[in-house]
Amino acid sequence: MRTRLTSRRRQSGIALITAVLIVALATILATQIGFDSALEQRRSSTVLLLDQAFLVGLGAEAWAASYLKDDLENSEQDHFGERWATPIPPIPIEGGMIEGFIEDMQGRFNLNELVTAEGAVNPEGLREFQNLLSALELESKWAGILADWLDTDTQPSFPDGAEDDLYTSQTPPYRAANGPITSVSELLALPGFDLERYQRLRPYVTALPIGTRINLCTAPGAVIDALSDGTKEFSVDPEGLARQRAERCFPTADDLKAAFGDDSFSRIATRVEEKSSFFRLTALVSIGTTQMSLYSLLQRDTSGAVRPVLRSLGSE
Repeated sequence: MRTRLTSRRRQSGIALITAVLIVALATILATQIGFDSALEQRRSSTVLLLDQAFLVGLGAEAWAASYLKDDLENSEQDHFGERWATPIPPIPIEGGMIEGFIEDMQGRFNLNELVTAEGAVNPEGLREFQNLLSALELESKWAGILADWLDTDTQPSFPDGAEDDLYTSQTPPYRAANGPITSVSELLALPGFDLERYQRLRPYVTALPIGTRINLCTAPGAVIDALSDGTKEFSVDPEGLARQRAERCFPTADDLKAAFGDDSFSRIATRVEEKSSFFRLTALVSIGTTQMSLYSLLQRDTSGAVRPVLRSLGSE
């Protein structure tokens, strides 16, 4: 009798434990399903908002294209006193806002000018970049290293060159570009060229097709002075330069010729102009809790047509 009672109690205990385990497992499963469902819903919502933000960014591209086309029809120069150079103020949109601005990318030194169209090192471009680096208190050796990164041969130049033998020794190993670049961020691929150097140089350089001229109306004083050895005509007073540019192009080609002299100007005459074909739109879109930055490199042809050449999201 006692044996039967003990057996029944044992069975009841096992059943109770089993029931508790089943309830616990069901609770864990239900919680996981609920969490996964909420996470998936949040992901779907974020993707939808990002898609909406991207479409709004494309609308900003259309706005920029309209401004740039109108500018070409009404002006033979591109300078800071024109409508395209005025930032877009924060504009409310459904569920958020958009703001942005247009930059003249030809107002910077084109890193691809370190080489010729044939892929050889360009001595003039190398000289100008060395001058710019020195003006920004950066080591001039980076000009030779970057030139080797861009040229098509595999022989390091003297004394500052670097080719695949250096890059394949890195972790992880990689090879030199051996061709034009599309982003100035490739500077960070040069061993030893750290973020501090990059941040100092970035506002002064761009990556455009070989042969693209510098727009004197929008180039920083350091970029203009780098065109001529030992000249510090336009970089000594940045605030004064900005005041002169508030409503007009300065310096013009005539101003540069007067400052540099006939011989120096004739050396760089084919490198400069007073208008631009390449601009970059930066559009900052906020919808709900989602924020997106769209960077669009725009090219304007002689007819006024504007097309996006390169887009990037989140970083330049």
